[in-house]
Order: sequence, then C-alpha cells, then structure tokens
Amino acid sequence: MKQSLQLRISQSLTMTPQLQQAIKLLQMSTLDLQQEIQQALESNIMLELEEDDILSGQREKKIDNTDQVTSEGSQTDIPDELPVDVSWEDVYDTAFNYGEEAAGSEDDNDFQVVQSDAESVSNHLLWQLELLPVSERDYAIAIAIIDSINQDGYLDCELVDIHQSLLDQMPDIELDEVQAVLHMVQNFDPVGIAAQNLGECLALQIMQLPESTPFREVALEFVREHLSLLTSCDQAKLMKKLGLSETQLQAILVMIRSLDPKPGARLQKTEVEYVIPDVFVSKYKGKWLVALNPDIAPKLRINPIYSGMIKRADNSHDNQSMKYHLQEARWFIKSLHSRNETLLRVAKSIVEKQGEFLDHGAIAMKPMVLRDIAEELELHESTISRVTTQKYMHTPQGVIEFKYFFSSHVSTEGGGECSATAIRALIKELVASENPAKPLSDSKISDLLNEKGINVARRTIAKYREAMLIPSTSQRKRLI
Repeated sequence: MKQSLQLRISQSLTMTPQLQQAIKLLQMSTLDLQQEIQQALESNIMLELEEDDILSGQREKKIDNTDQVTSEGSQTDIPDELPVDVSWEDVYDTAFNYGEEAAGSEDDNDFQVVQSDAESVSNHLLWQLELLPVSERDYAIAIAIIDSINQDGYLDCELVDIHQSLLDQMPDIELDEVQAVLHMVQNFDPVGIAAQNLGECLALQIMQLPESTPFREVALEFVREHLSLLTSCDQAKLMKKLGLSETQLQAILVMIRSLDPKPGARLQKTEVEYVIPDVFVSKYKGKWLVALNPDIAPKLRINPIYSGMIKRADNSHDNQSMKYHLQEARWFIKSLHSRNETLLRVAKSIVEKQGEFLDHGAIAMKPMVLRDIAEELELHESTISRVTTQKYMHTPQGVIEFKYFFSSHVSTEGGGECSATAIRALIKELVASENPAKPLSDSKISDLLNEKGINVARRTIAKYREAMLIPSTSQRKRLI
C-alpha cells in the first residue's frame, strides 16, 4: 500500500471551555450558583462586586460597629453614679426587648426563625428517667427498653428479646422485672410511649383519661380486643358483633380518632427547607409581569485597578497570570448574563402559556411539554430541561418549580386536550367534597370526569390517585 498525504475539510462540534461553563451555570440551582459566584470571587483577582453592593456591605458594618450616643453621652462611658429618680432603662438603651413589647414591635425587628436542636425520643425518655429515684438494676433495664423504642414511640423488638439481651449483665433477671420496668416507662411523657402495638398505645392513652369519661371502659375493651374490626367500616356489622348501641359505637369512634397513633412523632422536628425563587410573577394592569430575583446573584464587574495594570507587550509570569484571570472573569460574567437572560425568557414563555393557572389554580393548567417552549424560543429541549430543573417561580399560587408547569395531556370529548395536572386537581377536589360514609370509587370519579368531557379511564384515575397518596375507597371510608 502506497502512503500519501491528503487534505480534507470537515466540520465538527466541540465543547469550548466557555460553552461548558455556560451550561454548568445554566443547570445550577440558586444555592449552587451563589456558592459558585463566591468561589469565583475568592479565586479570581479580576472579579469584584459592583460598588452598590460593596458600599451597602460597608455601610452595614459601619452601623454595627458604631456606638449609639444618647443624651447622657456614649453608651460605652458608664457614669459613676446613676440618677436616683430613674431606672437603669431610662439611662441606657437595652440591647434586647423582652416580653410583650418585643413581640409586638414587628416594624423594628426583622423576621427571624429560631430553631432549637431536635430532641429525639430516647433523649426525652432518658431525661425523665434521670429524675426518678430508681435502683441501678431497674435503671439498666429501663435503658435497654428505651434503646429499643423507635422514633414513632413503639418497641422495635419483643419483650422476650430484651430479657435475653440483659441476661449477660444480670443472670438472675426475670421476665416479670422487665415487664414491671416497661410499665414504668409507659407512664412517661408522651402518653402512649413504649407500646408494643397500636392497640396497647391507644389503651395507654385511654387509661390516662378521667374515670368519669363516658364509655371509657367500653372504649378500652374495644381497642384491646376488637381494634382490627375497624377496617371493615361497616357500622351495622360492628354494632351486631360487639353488642353495642349506635350511641356507644359513635362515642368510641370519636374517642379513638382523638388519640395519637404515633406519640413519638411529635418529638421529632422536621427541618424546614426554604426555597429562594429565581423569578417573581405579578399582575399589573391585567398583564402578568415576570422579573428576575435580584438577590439570587450579586452584580459582578471587572476590577479596574488590576485590569489597568496589564501590559500588552509584557510576557512576564505575573502579567500572563493577570491576563488569564481577566479572560476568565469576562467569560464568567458573560455566562452569568446568558444564564439570567435564558432563565427570564423561559419564565416569560411559561407565564404567557399558563396565565389561566395563575388566575384560577391547578384546575386551569394547560398541557405543555418541553418541546413547546423549545420551539417558541428556538432552543434545544435539553437547554429547556436544564433551565427548568431546580428553578422556582414566585406566583400568586405559591412558590412553584418550573417543572410543575410541564405535564402530559388527555383528550377531551370536544377534541381538545386537558392537562394531567388539571385532572389530578379535579380528582383531589372530588375526593375532598365526597361523603366520608360513601366515598367515591375510581369508576365513579371516571364517570364524573367523563360527564365534564374529560375521557379518563378508571386505571388512569387509580394511577393519579396513588401518585397523590390518596387512599383507596375502603381506606377513605369513615363512620364519623
């Protein structure tokens, strides 16, 4: 084979560093973007905040460090003697306001959320155990019992297993001793703790009620022996099988529903995750307006002092490094502007298509897919997908993720389309207004939607209902 040289012209698409950075910023959430900007400010000498942000930060710092001067002089200068006819508060401004005045001064204090450390079930029970004068033997048994209680307040293992685990420490321990200590722990707060099953948990709570409570003994017997019969939700069958009157049965059911099936859950603190919206949507003169949230990203600029130190003909290491930082800073600012511009364009397009949702809620949601926005804005679907991921919009209907506006559609009788989100809202509305004694079945919900011109099969109703965590007909049935 003879070797030869050939010249060919071809085109290929490559990912430049600028394009990679723009895509990276585009798919970032608000919190990730703020961290990326902070990292860029720390690593690039050419990047800095605009003067407005710098001055505001310096102004706040100056206010914090400046002592307030009162009529008596500076607060840092304490006089030797206080006036006799006045109190301390009349001379010095207190740092904090306590009591009702502090609670009512909403204009002077910003909204603050005070979070306390989450208290686990075991810590709460151990604190109560430390207050009791118990022997070392009972203390060790109580510790073993408390360690076996889960976050809902129930024993995770059988009492026999706890007894077996204590034999290594106390060979002469009896099961009755463990049972006695368990009864002691069950008297701790919250009521119903350390129960071995649901019936015992409810029984412990009923036993704490006054003896004069109507139908207390009947309810106690019911939860201990006949609690499984509640799943039938057949009032006539329950009255006949238990020999109860309608009044007794209703009183028992009211009492049971007032109890807490998970007493340990009330001690758990759920961490609240606050969402920072990327755009704000408001209505002005009958039109929906979209604006970027100015707080999601600070305004950046090129440092004029360092950029002015760059010399064109200088090839020294320091000069080359400054040139590299300048180029990186320009790319970063350009990518940031491109991200904000694309985000605003997509948000405006969504608001324009989903104006009825903003006016009337989820029932008026229109079917929409990523392709609809991509074709309108002449962008790729992958770009729209990146923009709408972990981005949030502040609307009159609440703070909503961009992805929520995209859903499949179902054909209507008139040849139109109905959004799957709107169908879910209709199902939720029908279930909320149904008769608890005779809940709507999936077939009945399907018939009701068909009457409105929305052709939805029963299995589709079941799929949407399960996705919204709505129980089945038998589980939703209530006797009271």
